[in-house]
Amino acid sequence: MAESRTPEELEAEIALQREQLAGTVDELAAKLDVKAHAQHTVADLKDAATTDSGKPRPEVLAAAGSLVAMAVVLVVWRLRRHR
Repeated sequence: MAESRTPEELEAEIALQREQLAGTVDELAAKLDVKAHAQHTVADLKDAATTDSGKPRPEVLAAAGSLVAMAVVLVVWRLRRHR
Protein backbone atom coordinates (compact mmCIF):
# COMPACT_ATOMS: atom_id res chain seq x y z
CA MET A 1 0.00 0.00 0.00
CA ALA A 2 1.20 3.51 -0.75
CA GLU A 3 2.74 5.43 2.10
CA SER A 4 0.70 8.41 3.24
CA ARG A 5 2.59 11.67 3.30
CA THR A 6 1.68 14.90 4.93
CA PRO A 7 1.04 18.02 2.86
CA GLU A 8 4.28 19.48 4.24
CA GLU A 9 6.25 16.45 3.02
CA LEU A 10 4.64 16.71 -0.41
CA GLU A 11 5.41 20.43 -0.59
CA ALA A 12 9.03 19.77 0.41
CA GLU A 13 9.34 17.10 -2.28
CA ILE A 14 7.83 19.42 -4.90
CA ALA A 15 10.22 22.20 -3.86
CA LEU A 16 13.18 19.83 -4.17
CA GLN A 17 12.06 18.69 -7.62
CA ARG A 18 11.65 22.32 -8.71
CA GLU A 19 15.20 23.10 -7.59
CA GLN A 20 16.53 20.08 -9.47
CA LEU A 21 14.59 21.04 -12.58
CA ALA A 22 15.85 24.62 -12.37
CA GLY A 23 19.41 23.33 -12.14
CA THR A 24 18.88 21.13 -15.19
CA VAL A 25 17.41 24.02 -17.16
CA ASP A 26 20.37 26.22 -16.19
CA GLU A 27 22.83 23.53 -17.34
CA LEU A 28 21.03 23.18 -20.68
CA ALA A 29 20.95 26.95 -21.16
CA ALA A 30 24.69 27.13 -20.49
CA LYS A 31 25.36 24.42 -23.07
CA LEU A 32 23.31 26.31 -25.65
CA ASP A 33 24.97 29.68 -24.99
CA VAL A 34 27.06 29.94 -28.16
CA LYS A 35 28.32 33.44 -27.36
CA ALA A 36 29.71 32.36 -23.99
CA HIS A 37 31.39 29.31 -25.57
CA ALA A 38 32.97 31.53 -28.22
CA GLN A 39 34.22 33.97 -25.58
CA HIS A 40 35.75 31.12 -23.56
CA THR A 41 37.42 29.72 -26.68
CA VAL A 42 38.89 33.12 -27.57
CA ALA A 43 40.16 33.55 -24.02
CA ASP A 44 41.74 30.08 -24.10
CA LEU A 45 43.43 30.82 -27.44
CA LYS A 46 44.75 34.14 -26.15
CA ASP A 47 46.14 32.40 -23.08
CA ALA A 48 47.82 29.79 -25.26
CA ALA A 49 49.31 32.42 -27.60
CA THR A 50 50.80 34.67 -24.93
CA THR A 51 53.27 34.30 -22.10
CA ASP A 52 52.37 34.94 -18.47
CA SER A 53 53.46 38.55 -18.91
CA GLY A 54 51.06 39.00 -21.85
CA LYS A 55 53.70 39.06 -24.59
CA PRO A 56 53.21 36.91 -27.70
CA ARG A 57 55.00 33.55 -27.62
CA PRO A 58 57.93 33.33 -30.07
CA GLU A 59 56.47 30.28 -31.82
CA VAL A 60 53.23 32.17 -32.43
CA LEU A 61 55.16 35.08 -33.92
CA ALA A 62 57.13 32.66 -36.11
CA ALA A 63 53.93 31.02 -37.35
CA ALA A 64 52.34 34.40 -38.10
CA GLY A 65 55.47 35.52 -39.93
CA SER A 66 55.46 32.34 -41.99
CA LEU A 67 51.85 32.90 -43.00
CA VAL A 68 52.58 36.48 -44.05
CA ALA A 69 55.63 35.36 -46.04
CA MET A 70 53.59 32.65 -47.77
CA ALA A 71 50.88 35.18 -48.65
CA VAL A 72 53.47 37.57 -50.13
CA VAL A 73 55.04 34.77 -52.18
CA LEU A 74 51.62 33.73 -53.46
CA VAL A 75 50.70 37.28 -54.49
CA VAL A 76 54.04 37.84 -56.25
CA TRP A 77 53.76 34.48 -58.01
CA ARG A 78 50.24 35.24 -59.24
CA LEU A 79 51.24 38.72 -60.43
CA ARG A 80 54.21 37.36 -62.39
CA ARG A 81 52.15 34.54 -63.86
CA HIS A 82 49.60 36.94 -65.33
CA ARG A 83 52.17 39.05 -67.17
